[in-house]
Amino acid sequence: ACTGIENIDEAITLLEQNNWDLVAAINGVIPQENGILQSEYGGETLHGPAYGPTSHSTAASTPSSSSAFRHVVPSRQIVERQPRMLDFRVEYRDRNVDVVLEDSSAVGDIKHILENELQIPASKMLLKGWKTGDVDDSTVLKSLHLPKNNSLYVLTPDLPPPSSSHSGALQESLNQNFMLIVTHREVQREYNLNFSGSSTIQEVKRNVYDLTSIPVRHQLWEGWPSSATDDSMTLAVSGLTFPCHRLTVGRRSSPVQTREQSEEQCTDVHMVSDSDGDDFEDATEFGVDDGEMFGVASSALRKSPMMPENAENEGDALLQFTAEFSSRYGDCHPVYFIGSLEAAFQEAFYGKARDRKLLAIYLHHDESVLTNVFCSQMLCAESIVSYLSQNFITWAWDMTKEANRARFLTMCTRHFGSVVAQTIRTQKTDQFPLFLIIMGKRSSNEVLNVIQGNTTVDELMMRLMAAMEIFSAQQQEDIKDEDEREARENVKREQDEAYRISLEADRAKREAQEREMAEQFRLEQIRKEQEEEREAIRLSLEQSLPPEPKEESTESVSKLRIRTPSGEFFERRFLASSKLQVVFDFVASKGYPWEEYKLLGTFPRRDVTQLDPNKSLLEVKLYPQETLFLEAKE
Repeated sequence: ACTGIENIDEAITLLEQNNWDLVAAINGVIPQENGILQSEYGGETLHGPAYGPTSHSTAASTPSSSSAFRHVVPSRQIVERQPRMLDFRVEYRDRNVDVVLEDSSAVGDIKHILENELQIPASKMLLKGWKTGDVDDSTVLKSLHLPKNNSLYVLTPDLPPPSSSHSGALQESLNQNFMLIVTHREVQREYNLNFSGSSTIQEVKRNVYDLTSIPVRHQLWEGWPSSATDDSMTLAVSGLTFPCHRLTVGRRSSPVQTREQSEEQCTDVHMVSDSDGDDFEDATEFGVDDGEMFGVASSALRKSPMMPENAENEGDALLQFTAEFSSRYGDCHPVYFIGSLEAAFQEAFYGKARDRKLLAIYLHHDESVLTNVFCSQMLCAESIVSYLSQNFITWAWDMTKEANRARFLTMCTRHFGSVVAQTIRTQKTDQFPLFLIIMGKRSSNEVLNVIQGNTTVDELMMRLMAAMEIFSAQQQEDIKDEDEREARENVKREQDEAYRISLEADRAKREAQEREMAEQFRLEQIRKEQEEEREAIRLSLEQSLPPEPKEESTESVSKLRIRTPSGEFFERRFLASSKLQVVFDFVASKGYPWEEYKLLGTFPRRDVTQLDPNKSLLEVKLYPQETLFLEAKE
């Protein structure tokens, strides 16, 4: 109910990490201003994060003699829970508004705050982005079980959109690049800096801090336009001269310190230099900012960050990381994979089993007191570098900037789950750097080990070797499975090839049969056409024959008897004056065309088809009667 965690496995994992201390587990998930400090059970003492002796409590409590951070509650006394603060980033068109409210507030309270900020009536707003279902203005935030940081957006469908010409010009200005020529007054040095129009004045000042080591709050500027009144303003709307604008920056004089602070600081300073105390009025000149100890001075004096903030391309960010790492700690360092985390997964886990490696993720943090020692003495040790290059794909990320930290936690949640992301989120700054050892599995990626910065070379090597032993055992199983799978695939491939050849043979045989059938069909069609043509000719000839003369005819009549090759006979009477062609046409009408058959006489034997067809039967001596027979021509 407190954390909104519904996954029982995740809840059990968090409890195990906190040795089944319920309050510590809840405080780890929900960072609170006061924590859950006491239990309502008699005589039991519970404690949250270390909040110092001024931690608030609504019940009377007596500080323990052993710790200023632990409170004891009388038996059965219930401590009232302090209100939990929720942060909302609300986006409306090209604006972002940050809202901080207690979880006892209602959704309508957010709209009233936005009404003042955006100058939009609350009744016209549609507040979107809630993770739960129906939400109205009366809904209490506590009932939604929200995390500490939330993102919402406002829709105003009843309001007209802004002028397209104005928004188009603004968008064009945001896409422009401004050249800022910044002069460092104390050292008389110029820096030519390129910024996009969407960059803010605050980002410019932070970048100048990296170059000059002048913290933002101590920077004294000249040259900003009068309209640039807010550091959150983008360069596009600040009134800068495009494309170049000149600025001057110097160090602002620090306010007079208290006597006690001055004495304490001067004591520390004189351990370093014999200069006058006035020269050390600002402790940031020694790399100490916002109460840092002198031991972390080196991190503040670095001229450029390990990785740019809000880098769009992970590969470009890692190129800068590698170059900056080499400039700080030398060229003997692990070979960092240049590319996205997904690409590193592909390189490490998704090749052949024999080529797979473990993935080592190095998480850097410039503000940790352990960073310099870990990088220079352990991470750059030749034995570590050699072992990592042979057995690991090493990928790196800089967790110093909040935007980069949030981006990595998002990637971590996506690839490893919320439990691993929560583990990294709860790591304190002084526990960095971190070294994550990742092993790829069939269904998920498993985090084998999380190595903190407070270690030695020998311990680091032992933990790397222990992870390698686990990976080697898994790799041997994967190689065996892969070999068996390849053997099965080879057998299947051979079977498929034999089946393919069989199919090809069957297809060729079937095509040959189809061609033969097609040829037979074609020939049959030709034969039918020829028969139809011959039948048509026969009928035509039969119809063109002159009528057969009667026996009682007064004209001379010739009687012809014709024998077919099959032994059949047919007879017909013709006028003796009829031409021989009439006899040929009669024979053809019976299915024996004279182009294919010879008509032979008996006594004397002669080939009648060789005679002139225009002569009469009387002239060719086929009168008064004659027996003829048909014979096929060769």
